[in-house]
Amino acid sequence: MKILVVGAGDMGRWLGGSLRADAPASIDLAFADRDGTVASEAADAVDGRAVETDTDEHFDGVCIAVPIPVVSETIAAYADRADRAMFDITGTMAVPVEAMREHVPERERASFHPLFSPANEPGNVPLVVDEGGPVVDTVRQALSARGNDCFETTPTEHDEAMETVQARTHAAVLAYALAAEEVDSRFHTPISSELDDLARHTTAGESRVYGDIQATFDGAEDVAEAARRIAEADTETFERLYAEAGDR
Repeated sequence: MKILVVGAGDMGRWLGGSLRADAPASIDLAFADRDGTVASEAADAVDGRAVETDTDEHFDGVCIAVPIPVVSETIAAYADRADRAMFDITGTMAVPVEAMREHVPERERASFHPLFSPANEPGNVPLVVDEGGPVVDTVRQALSARGNDCFETTPTEHDEAMETVQARTHAAVLAYALAAEEVDSRFHTPISSELDDLARHTTAGESRVYGDIQATFDGAEDVAEAARRIAEADTETFERLYAEAGDR
């Protein structure tokens, strides 16, 4: 089975490595990236090969592993290279699923979203199987074999969940990081210590990825509004907000 991974960043490499580990002899794995050196390094790491981004070679499956803002155009650009299947691991679902329906209507289509970085595997992997088949089954099997929990969802359910687990969460953590002042570690409480660790972990990541999430999913404004309500609350209002937060 020939698989092309378009986008040789961390997640593209992870996907390629997952396929190689599950079926080392039966997968012909290729990487394409606008940075040819990155594609070559990804290929070398998993005994694959690098191809030019404008390759006219055809593949059984094409995986789209590019930044969210360019997912639709990338799907359109590589649709005619996918003979049997196309799937993505971009982190959003409504947009790529709709683009695949438009550009590869007669092929297998799926959207996977690993809810972790490669270093934190295994974890949960929601997926939408818009049109199933052997290629999509192979990918799902490879991810499950690594201990990941692959569960089916819908594009709407997934993207609405991301407003909370990504956009709102990241906004709250980054807002704390921006508002916090450096203090002697002996003053930290269990809560502030955990939040401080979260802020350090979050800001050690790639800003583009977090920026794409904020641009894609609503939620940050809700966090800002909730913080404003808390900041302006009198005692009675604060008690009501505190109880409301606990009920949720």
